[in-house]
Amino acid sequence: MLSDNKIEKIEQHVNLLKDKPGALLPLMHAIQDDIGYIPEESYEPISKALSLSVAEVHGFVTFYHHFRTKPSGKHILQICRAESCQSMGSENIESYCKEKLGIDYHETTEDQLITLEPVYCLGNCACSPAVMIDDEVIGRVTEDKIDDLIQEAKK
Repeated sequence: MLSDNKIEKIEQHVNLLKDKPGALLPLMHAIQDDIGYIPEESYEPISKALSLSVAEVHGFVTFYHHFRTKPSGKHILQICRAESCQSMGSENIESYCKEKLGIDYHETTEDQLITLEPVYCLGNCACSPAVMIDDEVIGRVTEDKIDDLIQEAKK
C-alpha cells in the first residue's frame, strides 16, 4: 500500500506531464527520480490520464531495464554488460559482486544499502570494465575497487 505522500507525488507528476506529447517516458522518469521506483499501484491513474491500458503501462515499465517496480537500496550499483566491458572481464566483476553482496540482479542487500542492476552501456568503453554507483561512473574496475565501493557504501 502506498503512503499518501507517494500517491500525492505521483498525482502531481501525472498532472504536470499528462498533456505533453510522449508524456509516458518523462512521467516514468519523474516518478522514479522522485520516489525511487514506479509502484504498480500507479499504473491505473497513469493509464487513465494518458488514455492507455494498464497493460500498456505495465509493458512499458517492464520493457526498460532502467525502471524499477519496487524500492531500491540506498545505493544503486550497476555493472556494464555491453560488449567492450564483457571483453575486458565484466562477467568476472558481475560474479564477484553477486557473491560478495549475496544477491542477484534486481535484488537488494539485506541491510537495504545496495541494489545490484545490469546496465547495457555506461559510455565508458575506453576504461572497461565499468560500473556505476549512484551517479558516479568508475572505469577499469577490479575486485579490489568493488571491495572499496561496497565498503564506502556501507559507511
